[in-house]
Amino acid sequence: MKILVNDGILDGGTATLENAGFEVITTKVAQEQLDNFINEEQINVVVIKNSTEIHAELIDNCPTLKLIANASTTNDNIDVVYAQECGVQIINVSDASANAVAELVFAHLLTMARFLHQANREMPLEGDTSFNALKKQFSAGTEVRGKTLGIIGMSTEGQQVAKIALGLGMKVIAYDVEFGDSITIPIEFYNGQAIDIEIDFTSADDLLKEADFITVHLASEENHVIGVKEFEKMKKGVGFINVSQSGLVDEIALVNAIESGKVQYAGLDTFENQPTPEIQLLMNPELSLSPNIASFTVESQHKIGTELANKIINSLHV
Repeated sequence: MKILVNDGILDGGTATLENAGFEVITTKVAQEQLDNFINEEQINVVVIKNSTEIHAELIDNCPTLKLIANASTTNDNIDVVYAQECGVQIINVSDASANAVAELVFAHLLTMARFLHQANREMPLEGDTSFNALKKQFSAGTEVRGKTLGIIGMSTEGQQVAKIALGLGMKVIAYDVEFGDSITIPIEFYNGQAIDIEIDFTSADDLLKEADFITVHLASEENHVIGVKEFEKMKKGVGFINVSQSGLVDEIALVNAIESGKVQYAGLDTFENQPTPEIQLLMNPELSLSPNIASFTVESQHKIGTELANKIINSLHV
């Protein structure tokens, strides 16, 4: 069987597939040429990320396609219902990138708390002439120990965020309708020791009112889960972070909340308009920004590749 690794699998994953007897093609095929390539090469499996779309027309045009392996936790780029109706299997990675996402939350959070997102912009421009002025400007940062982190969505990502927060001495409060009254999180240490920490769930309103920092980790198809009403309920001077999923946050409402002082700063890795985020976001000095890299580290990509390869083999009973 032939597998087209268009994107989404690295390192040991490809070798695992080849060792299982698959012919693996690693050519990067443009979206508009994908169906022709699949047909010409008689591809049975295509491995993609969210930058590649598999729509109904492509599925119709590619009768050899049996399985879509998506190196993502969501399938926004795939016509899932139609694929299933046509007997095309879809597999995803599960939690391979959860730690990478959680660490980026704190890259943004700590950056904002110490104004590094602003200092990194100003130092190259004025560091040689206004060093002392910049020192004074950015010396009013805050320590996160003892602060309250509100986590909306306690998926594996949210749980990883909680572990890091607890390690930093933060109070963690959480909201998630998918769980009961509380969740027990195991925290493992480098030397093999581990402890279990129980986190009680609170209401969405209480979380918004109490948290010093808020991070969102929802797998929701609903747009603007965080909008005007939610920002109005937040504590004045809150720090807000979304590195999880685009569309969850009303970006206009966020900018307005920053301008009013309700939100002091925000960290974003996903945007409503990708790959062309709004200029109002790109130029806002209170925003710490990254280009949708939350799930991408060397380690996470290796784990994703290995997991996808094994799932492909198991799905096709090789």
